[in-house]
Amino acid sequence: MAKQNVAEQFVDILVRAGVKRLYGVVGDSLNPVVDAVRRNAAIDWIHVRHEETAAFAAGAEAQITGKLAACAGSCGPGNLHLINGLYDAHRSMAPVLALASHIPSSEIGLGYFQETHPDRLFSECSNYSEMISNPQQMPRLLQSAIQHAVGRRGVSVVSLPGDIADQPAPEKAAPTAIVTSRPSVRPGDAEIDKLVEMIDEADRVTLFCGSGTAGAHAEVMELAGKIKSPVGHALRGKEWIQYDNPYDVGMSGLLGYGAAYEATHECDLLILLGTDFPYNAFLPDDVKIAQIDVRPENLGRRSKLDLAVWGGAKETLRCLIPRVRAKENRRFLDKMLRKHADALEGVVKAYTRKVEKHVPIHPEYVASVLDEVADDDAVFTVDTGMCNVWAARYLSPNGRRRIIGSFSHGSMANALPMAIGAQFTDRDRQVISMSGDGGFSMLMGDFLTLVQHGLPVKVVVFNNSSLGMVELEMMVAGLPAYGTVNRNPDFAAVARACGAHGIRVEKPKQLAAALQDAFRYKGPALVDVVTDPNALSIPPKIRREMVTGFALSASKVVLEGGVGRMVQMARSNLRNVPRP
Repeated sequence: MAKQNVAEQFVDILVRAGVKRLYGVVGDSLNPVVDAVRRNAAIDWIHVRHEETAAFAAGAEAQITGKLAACAGSCGPGNLHLINGLYDAHRSMAPVLALASHIPSSEIGLGYFQETHPDRLFSECSNYSEMISNPQQMPRLLQSAIQHAVGRRGVSVVSLPGDIADQPAPEKAAPTAIVTSRPSVRPGDAEIDKLVEMIDEADRVTLFCGSGTAGAHAEVMELAGKIKSPVGHALRGKEWIQYDNPYDVGMSGLLGYGAAYEATHECDLLILLGTDFPYNAFLPDDVKIAQIDVRPENLGRRSKLDLAVWGGAKETLRCLIPRVRAKENRRFLDKMLRKHADALEGVVKAYTRKVEKHVPIHPEYVASVLDEVADDDAVFTVDTGMCNVWAARYLSPNGRRRIIGSFSHGSMANALPMAIGAQFTDRDRQVISMSGDGGFSMLMGDFLTLVQHGLPVKVVVFNNSSLGMVELEMMVAGLPAYGTVNRNPDFAAVARACGAHGIRVEKPKQLAAALQDAFRYKGPALVDVVTDPNALSIPPKIRREMVTGFALSASKVVLEGGVGRMVQMARSNLRNVPRP
């Protein structure tokens, strides 16, 4: 039996860690690894057209499955293209292993062709970034990288010179156990005691939830019901906490709506639960705040805390719920529920009158129809920009749907690549890319990846022929819009030229049928919807300190023009509120 080389051992360890795919673009320094993948039936090489797509796809796969995913780039420019997608994965806490292939080891430091220093370049967007400079570092270095990615929920990068990958793997390198899942984290008794005391002493408690509440929906609802607490959420908490929530008061932040802002400011005690909410201008500075987070480095970095609790949301609430006293007075909760419903009723009118006749089509209308016709377990990937606004306002989570975007990193062009990674996890599940025309055209080449691999992703392009979010930022700053206009092709014709199904929609009455037609199509499909570039929006609250830089610009982009089915949800939550 031939002796394994380092590349073969590398691939075998990835397989043992549960990696099923390696996304990337081939290149000479990467050839030994790609050939090892070719000869290993347990893993597939996923050829994409741009390495940035590879990293975004791996990050999305990791977010969908909760398991390690992997991507690769060849030396120099090849692996440099990974960096934006890796930043996004790292900030989204997605476990991703990136292989950064490197120039020949004997040439490092000598200004060789395509020379970079990937072990340094990726250090800021990873928990671990090291180079294999000697075969004897295997398999320990790769195992450590995997355990960093999984254990600390983020990116690990391994740099590997092509000549080292082709050398024999070390003898007697017995495989060891690899960590592929995380433990539950429970706070200490002293923190639980203090949190119980704070909740019992407060008359008005608000829960504000983020993505850390994934898997803890039942516990959040039980606690909210016991202490009569309104429940607000950040954008990344939407898919986990908004559905089946009789205590819902909406979302705070730059895309906020409803009464979440009031609920966080009018309470006695605000509990930040599983959120690293970045916009401290939207947080109160005159109420008590407790924060619960599984990452201790997140505690207190956005606001001054009265109590920091290190623990996972689910385990912390399980410890907490039996011990807090039930509150009988629900005046604060009912007041916030009324404010929430009234706020949604007040803003829904502007885009619910005659929208079915408006040309160009209101993007809000597109999002609302999309929400209605999509599957109950659909995965939505959402481009940064105005598509974030439409997703935040119109997509209805239900515990089965997923909504993924570059919500922490804020990169353009993320939706299509993320849809690729999401679709590979399950070819039978509906995956919908909500793409802006700017984001789609930025990485449009990877629409060909859908065709090449037969991925049935449905791309809905919100085509307003502009960089809409940027244009609004300029307007808010008092600047004339400049450099924001896109001269676009007929994207549906482009899709058809690529070998996919393409439909262009210019009238509202065509929309529902076009979406349903695309969704029925067995392969990749694109719906190019010509939308109104003048859809403007205003947030529920703007304070003076928010009026700086991007906070002002983006906050004024928060629409006042509709909230989809959320208004019905808000009104249904009022059924249990006593009439005054």
